[in-house]
Amino acid sequence: MEKLKNVERLLLNNKAWVAQKVMEDKHFFDHTSEVQKPDFLWIGCSDSRVPANEITGTEPGEIFVTRNIANTVIHTDMSMLSVLDYAVNVLEVNHVILCGHYGCGGLRAAMGNKQHGLIDNWIRHIKDVYVLFQKEIEAFETPQEREDAFAEFNVIENLFDLSQTSIIQNAWLKRGSPWLHGWIYDLKSG
Repeated sequence: MEKLKNVERLLLNNKAWVAQKVMEDKHFFDHTSEVQKPDFLWIGCSDSRVPANEITGTEPGEIFVTRNIANTVIHTDMSMLSVLDYAVNVLEVNHVILCGHYGCGGLRAAMGNKQHGLIDNWIRHIKDVYVLFQKEIEAFETPQEREDAFAEFNVIENLFDLSQTSIIQNAWLKRGSPWLHGWIYDLKSG
């Protein structure tokens, strides 16, 4: 019964949010129900502590979002590629933000040797990034510094992988955009 109350809380929160939005702008939902034209695509981590709209202060319709474990760009991930294609070629976003974060559980799992089950297939790509930058990562003194460095290298490598997709390459040839941005979010400071 307690778990059901958690779902009810979400529904009540939605009602309160709707009331607040209508109070601020009575035409809010009229505008958001029209065609979306975001300027940004966000490729982020699935971590519940890194919600794109919340941390960027954007409203519904301003940022198109896809998320996966450790903000990973894999050329065989049809879900991410479909979102990327739609954002770049249909919505014509001008910016793609690939945002990683410190304290990422997916990266922590990739740094270790423990087996996790099905997720190991996903983590394999992340482990490859770790191996690629292992010398640089291990040069840091503390485990926390190494983990933070890995988060940064993971963004760099996945941003490179993103730049190599045919979707981005063709968009650059056709219209000279979108701009690609690599970000790191710090859970401790925002």
